Amino acid sequence: MKLEILPVLGIGDVAEGDDLAELIATAAPWLRDGDVLVVTSKIVSKSEGRLVDVPADGPERAAARDEILAAETARPVARRGNTRIVQTHHGFVMASAGIDASNVDRSRLVLLPKDPDASARSLRAALLERHGADVAVIISDTMGRPWRNGLTDVALGAAGIGAIRDHRGQVDPYGNELSITQMAVIDELAGAGELVKGKCDQVPVAVIRGYLPAAQPDDGVGAAALVRAAEQDLFSLGTAEARAAGLRSAATLGEATPLSTPDGPEGGAGTVDAAAVARAIAAVGQAVAAGTVFTTVAADDVPRFAGAVADWPDGATGMILCRLPGAPEPAALIRFGADLHRLRSALAAEGIASVALAPPPGATETAVLAV
Repeated sequence: MKLEILPVLGIGDVAEGDDLAELIATAAPWLRDGDVLVVTSKIVSKSEGRLVDVPADGPERAAARDEILAAETARPVARRGNTRIVQTHHGFVMASAGIDASNVDRSRLVLLPKDPDASARSLRAALLERHGADVAVIISDTMGRPWRNGLTDVALGAAGIGAIRDHRGQVDPYGNELSITQMAVIDELAGAGELVKGKCDQVPVAVIRGYLPAAQPDDGVGAAALVRAAEQDLFSLGTAEARAAGLRSAATLGEATPLSTPDGPEGGAGTVDAAAVARAIAAVGQAVAAGTVFTTVAADDVPRFAGAVADWPDGATGMILCRLPGAPEPAALIRFGADLHRLRSALAAEGIASVALAPPPGATETAVLAV
């Protein structure tokens, strides 16, 4: 495969109501069947009138932008300082819902196209019907990525090209059957197109030649195929949502949480992670009341202590002695109960289940945690 990435020069500024197909065909009369047209979403938005008027500066501008962002947001995902990551009504997770203030008059903001897949289908149809070019169309925009610095262009809409190249069921050269490999090819092509478009050169369209022998006959499902359903997304919760979910889990942590004992390297019962237990105790160290003491029992001593504790659960391999010295008053016992729950929540955050038990008769402990 030999690929060419060609900039489309001379399109100029795009205004509301402009005919994008005419502008592109005039600037690139050399378009061929099978070319992949990568079009920056901003010129699509401008032509479709997806612009809003805002004050040019001052607190009024910030307030207007916040109001627009709220309208474009399906749900907030994360926030740090002035940076807000949200999910748009399209399903995209991106900074500021894709609202853009670059390459536009300062008194206006550009929103994402209302339906990028529909925009791609419309542009493709116009280029074919009026200019005879049977091309695929990708509507692109710039996004950041979690855990990686830098930005890249990705596909928001597509027509005439499959969004995903599915390798599942194929066999690699070593005889391994591929089971999960699905390549987001329209994202890859959007990123390739950005290499010749740039952000300051006013080149909003690129052509990728050589990837497709011909555009597919139908428009396809578009970039909507790349939006992962929340139930399949391991990272679907935003930071605020995850924190709230964690607090709810801590508030409803059951007393009879089942204990798990993973198999050790020889197939026998595993032991609780002592380092994780220590982290949990340290995490609550500054939050518990004065006088509350948590002490772990050495692994070799657990069986001896456990034998004296009523209802010791099967599978528990660790023990934490929980003390409130002296003859505490009722109010102190209430605070101690809260401290005990704090520790159990911290253990749960480390993946360690626990059960609170009464200490053996005559013991100085106030409670025992089996882990």
